[in-house]
Amino acid sequence: MSINIAEMIDHTLLKTETTKAQIIQLCKEAKEYKFASVCVNPTWVKTAYEQLKDTPVVKVCTVIGFPLGASTSEVKAFETTKAIEEGATEVDMVINIGALKDKDDHLVKEDIRAVVDAAKGKALTKVIIETSLLTDEEKTRACKLAVEAGADYVKTSTGFSTGGATVEDIRLMRETVGPDIGVKASGGVRDRDGAVAMIEAGATRIGASAGIAIVTGGQSQSDY
Repeated sequence: MSINIAEMIDHTLLKTETTKAQIIQLCKEAKEYKFASVCVNPTWVKTAYEQLKDTPVVKVCTVIGFPLGASTSEVKAFETTKAIEEGATEVDMVINIGALKDKDDHLVKEDIRAVVDAAKGKALTKVIIETSLLTDEEKTRACKLAVEAGADYVKTSTGFSTGGATVEDIRLMRETVGPDIGVKASGGVRDRDGAVAMIEAGATRIGASAGIAIVTGGQSQSDY
């Protein structure tokens, strides 16, 4: 498969114990390999922006309502606005998973829309649906709600729940959203073969802490 996988990777470091030195190293790696972005927790957005501001090819991505998705829509919108002010140009928000399971589709859609509206014209919005906790019907419904709310991407996982991306889920999500919405595979993509399988199933972005292993043909044991 002839494809530049590096430009599809969100080079990710979201661990609780992450230090500033590790964020700086993450950014150095992203610049070296020309990854699509670094994906960091909101507290590190400003640091990442400072490291990458002279490297327009690498974006700053952060997470919103992460990892549970259980904060209120108002808090998610504020978190989005603050992250953009500090330099983020991509935001990955977690849906209200309990509301989805309760079939409260209005709440789920408005929760996504709150982040979309806060980011509009300033940052891409990716919607994490946490596939490992959902039935196929719920995955389909979540993807449709994300599209209706104006999201740019749907994304499989936080990497902090019971499982990560699968080829089957990526295929289902791509079939649901159609060709014009991005699909991000995250959680458990550890090597080139795994990344290629996700891309062939319809993924247009890969979220991974194993970005270097993926592009160099190595193997990573990281969970994300």
